[in-house]
Amino acid sequence: MLNIKENLNKICVEIIQLKLLQVKDTIKKAQESANSDTKSSMGDKYETGRAMAQLEIEKSTKQKAELETQLQLLERIAVFKNLEVVANGSLVICNSGNYYISISAGLITVDSSQYYAVSSLSPIGKELIGMKRGEKIQFNGKNIEVLEIF
Repeated sequence: MLNIKENLNKICVEIIQLKLLQVKDTIKKAQESANSDTKSSMGDKYETGRAMAQLEIEKSTKQKAELETQLQLLERIAVFKNLEVVANGSLVICNSGNYYISISAGLITVDSSQYYAVSSLSPIGKELIGMKRGEKIQFNGKNIEVLEIF
């Protein structure tokens, strides 16, 4: 299972790195757009274009910071550590599905098995954090039992 945990972590890192590249590209294009706008006799149009480009840069810069924080979180996860209690970095095998507590990356398939990469701040992540093997919760009308923790 530690191999699966390591693969899940690598996939999550790749997802974040790809998103970071896209956001950096968006920032670069918005900056180029703002810089290439030349002031014409239509001053309002020029100012509007620059303002829109600046808003895009600010929004993308915020996304970039959030993605970098997620990447740092993934890098701190000790994938070779087994825990008795569900914590950040845990691979949790439940009767209703498998959860990798890390970042919200959605459904990931590894070796033909499906795992949900969820943040510890997500609704299901909050419920699972601190649980031990054999404990049960009710979540969205489903009875969920923790079968294994890796």
